Amino acid sequence: MLDDTDRRILRHYQHAPAAALSDLAELAGVTANTCARRLERMEAQGVILGNRAVIDWRALGYEVEVSLRAQLDKTQPRAFDEFTAAAREVPEVVEIQTFLGRVDLRLCVIARDMAHYQHIYRSAILPLPHIADIEALMHMARIKADEALPL
Repeated sequence: MLDDTDRRILRHYQHAPAAALSDLAELAGVTANTCARRLERMEAQGVILGNRAVIDWRALGYEVEVSLRAQLDKTQPRAFDEFTAAAREVPEVVEIQTFLGRVDLRLCVIARDMAHYQHIYRSAILPLPHIADIEALMHMARIKADEALPL
């Protein structure tokens, strides 16, 4: 289990994962060796899953983001598996979430513009298997997108 020192290290690490180990250790109030050992242990335990680049899709020309909420035909026993396998193959689907309740899945789709989105929707989304109903929600603004935990 994590102690206060681990949480302190994680608190600083999640805000600056590219920081030098010595800087991270200083912020957390531990030695560099202690910091390195604890980070390695948390990686081995699966607490830290890795680092990733956060890319601004708009900077790459993707101006449209749409959330698609889908209900699947649950009379088909493999509906979830077959739908998610097919949805993973659509390059513009950048996130897939599953839910309990009226909505089964949410797809986050990016496109260069509305014409591109319409093409993706017609050629890649509508043919996905086992869709019973689908609703599109156009993203207007991202108010908060912080994955940092309150440690």
